[in-house]
Order: sequence, then C-alpha cells, then structure tokens
Amino acid sequence: MLSKIYSGGLSGLSGYLVSVQVDESGGLPRSIIVGNVSASVREAVERCNVALRNSDIFLPPKRVTINLQPADIRKDGTYFDLPIVTGMLRILGITESFPLDAYGIVGEVGLDGQIRPVRGILSIVSEFRKQGLTGAIVPAENVREALVVENMDIIGLSTVRELLKLISTSEHFKSFPRPAPEELSVKETAMLDFSDVQGQSVGIRAALIAAAGKHNLLLSGMAGSGKTMIAKRIPGILPPLTRDESIEISKIYSIAGLLPKDSALLYQRPFRSPHHTITTPALTGGVQGGAVVPGELALSSGGVLFLDELPLFSKSAIEALRQPLEERRVIISRMQGTFTYPADCLMVAAMNPCPCGFYPDRDRCHCTPGKIRAYQRGISRPILERIDICVEASPVTFEQAEGRIPGVSSMELRVKVQKAREIQLKRFREIPGIRYNGEMSIREIHSFCSLGPQESDYMKRIYEKRQMSVRVYHKVLKLARTIADLDDSPEIRMMHLAEAVSYRSFEDRLYGSGDMGGRL
Repeated sequence: MLSKIYSGGLSGLSGYLVSVQVDESGGLPRSIIVGNVSASVREAVERCNVALRNSDIFLPPKRVTINLQPADIRKDGTYFDLPIVTGMLRILGITESFPLDAYGIVGEVGLDGQIRPVRGILSIVSEFRKQGLTGAIVPAENVREALVVENMDIIGLSTVRELLKLISTSEHFKSFPRPAPEELSVKETAMLDFSDVQGQSVGIRAALIAAAGKHNLLLSGMAGSGKTMIAKRIPGILPPLTRDESIEISKIYSIAGLLPKDSALLYQRPFRSPHHTITTPALTGGVQGGAVVPGELALSSGGVLFLDELPLFSKSAIEALRQPLEERRVIISRMQGTFTYPADCLMVAAMNPCPCGFYPDRDRCHCTPGKIRAYQRGISRPILERIDICVEASPVTFEQAEGRIPGVSSMELRVKVQKAREIQLKRFREIPGIRYNGEMSIREIHSFCSLGPQESDYMKRIYEKRQMSVRVYHKVLKLARTIADLDDSPEIRMMHLAEAVSYRSFEDRLYGSGDMGGRL
C-alpha cells in the first residue's frame, strides 16, 4: 500500500513543495528513506518509530520505504517528521483512508511524541497556497505564524496522539478544532526620538535625506559627538511598515529563528547593529549544513543596518558590501546551489576620525599622521563611492549639551520623509523593481534627473575639477533628486546640486587630488 503526503522544505529563503511517499511491503522489518536527503532527514525514521511507540501506537513489523520527491533538491532539516508519521499511520491501516491531497503537513517530532515547531513556516505555508493547496497541518506553536497566510485552513497539533485522532476518520478531520484567524495589523511601539539630539543639524539633515530617498549614509566625527544617537533614530522617521512588507521581513526572521514567539509578524522596521568582529558570512549570509543562514544584510531588509566603527570591520567584510550596496541583494553560490538573499536595507555607518577618536583636537589626540591615514583608508574608495552621503558630525558645545529646547521631532521628519517617498512612488509606479531615488539605474537617472543649462554647466565643472567617477556623478544626481523632492520641486535646481555635491567632500579629502597626509 502506498500513501502520499504533501510537505514542504526550504531552499534559500523560499519554500518548496515535497511529496512524501510511504510504501509498505513484505520482507524483513526495516524502514529506509531515499530521495537525496541529509543526515538529519535520514534520522527521521528512527525519531518517528520511537515517537509512535512512546505514544502507545505500535506498528506491525513491515518493510517501510519512504521517498521524498523531487529528488534533484537536497532535503535538510526536521520538516518531514510529521508527514512521515502520517504516512506510516495510513499505510499500515491504523487510520481510515480518506483524501489529504489538499493539505500540506510539516513539523518536527520528538521521541516523546511531542510535535515541535520548525523555522520558516511562513515561507512554507505560503508555498503551499501558491501550489494550490487549501490547508496546512503544522505544530501548535507555529499556528499564529501560519495563520498570516490568508485563505488557508490551518490545523495545529501538539502530539502524535492528536495527529492520530485528527486523521482517524474523515468526520474527526472535519470536526477537529481550528484556531480562529487573528486580526493582524501592523502595530508600532514607541521609538527613540530625534528631539533628544542636541546640535548636529547637519547630521539630522543628512539622516532626513537618507531616509527620504533610501540613500546609504556615513557619519564621521569625534567620539561622543552623537553619531550613534542619530543612527538609532532613523528607523523612527521611516514610513510605517505595510502588511506586505511586514510579511516579507517576518519570513526572513522566521527562517533565522528570530521571530518572537508571542508575535506572528514583525511590526517594527529592523535595526541591526552587528559588532565589528562579525565574520563575512555572518554579515552577508551563508549556508550551514545545507540550510540557508540569513546574514545581517538580509535581517536588516526593510530597515536600517548600522555599522559602527566601520574601519574596525575586517577588510573582507567591508569589501563584501560592494555588490549588496549596488544591487540590494546577495548572491551566494555553493555546492548545494545558488542562493539569493535580500539586502534591501538602508545602510548607515559611523567612524571616528582617528584610532583614538579625538582628531583634530591635538590636545587629546596623539595619533601619528600615518596611523590616521591608515585608519581612515581602511575604507576603500570603491566602498565610499557606494555610499551616497558622507557627513562629519561636529563636536557638541556645552551650551548645546545643556540646551533645554528640544530639537526637531521624529514625527516632523517622518512627515517630510513620507511626502518625499509618495512623490517617488508615483514617479516610479510604472517601473518594476524601483520605488525610491536611491534605487534608480542609469536609464531612470537620464529620465528623471535631467538638468537645465546652468545646472549642467555647474556639474560639468565639478565633474572635471574633482575628477569624479561616473558612479559618483550618478550618486550626486540621485541625491539631488531626493533633495528636490523634499523641497517639492519638480526640477533639480542649483541649490539641490550644491548640497548633494557637498556630501562628497569627505571622500575628496581621503582620496582626492590633495593628499590628506600633507594636512595632518
């Protein structure tokens, strides 16, 4: 007798459908599993047999063969325990035979018969629906997450005994209690406010522009000048998450095992701040044991990735950012396959002017010119060219530190960001894959960043004098377009270009025609 159960696994950050075929035949009692599986899947046979026995379900001695299709995809993880148990119960005649073809089953089974949660259930159940299934049987702890997928009949189980009761008869299956779908809406909690930041008007202005057009930002300045304060408050001026954005971000966190147990979705835009000792695979993402492991770039998608003390990150980690900053995705090729991770985040970096953090205050800074140059040039020019805005945070004066008058609030800045982003969404509504100015390619730059004769002549002189690369020139135009949007100006004016150009001065100081070392 052959039983076929639908299940699912993960390939990269997406789910895929698996057909679990269980067959019994005569011969020596033995259970084998085939179908291009890892050790963790092969061990499922023993887990399932022991779980059934400890649930007081005793199987007759038979030869059982389990096949997982498609065979061209390597299966990994414990997702297939529950469908294997279901198939065993059905082929051996312990339950009534009735169709389960419209349901996908996924879950891990413990030796005690408990059904344990698995990662990535949101991606897997979404794939079930995409493939035409109408329901899913999942671990009870994964029910809230599975209910996010609309128009699916979700059944949650805690033990193998519950599974036996569920599939014993078609009547029991129909009458088994289903959890009621929750009213899911994106809820925001209180966040840090820009009104707490004293001084730093230039840094706040740069943060506003970065958030409005999704431009990467580098803050440089003396230690304690407020760079981290500004970075931590940027998520609070980004527009609230839409439900679709919340679902996509939650999928990544579910796969990484970071989704809160008391929540089916993430309601806040992510803010990730990894330590500078992070490895390159942990930053970009990698593969471990055949399973996908999202990196910090993926985990910060839709939000902010803050790299504090950027020059202290390893050279390989910094240089690995080149492709993600341009394409907003990471492509990693391994023997198991090619995996694509999202990197659709706003990157904010911060750095001190020297190793001790106090240059140019020579009363406190005793770093040699060589040390300062080596420290700052730990960030290569190609990386700097991929960062749209580079600004310096000035030291905070005593009067500013003692100031009792609150600065501009995050709500005021968010209103400006939302207005500018609405302009951009309208502008790019017919262009797939582009929503904000920071994402424009050359074709869109030519279409939406046209300059008048005076502005064109100005940029020609700046381009030749500063010996700009084409990449930097395009960055300036995209930045000027965002500044114009904040001013509600349909055209890019001279003042917009001048402000955009001013945000490249840090790069010129490090790698321009004048050598910085001569001015230390």
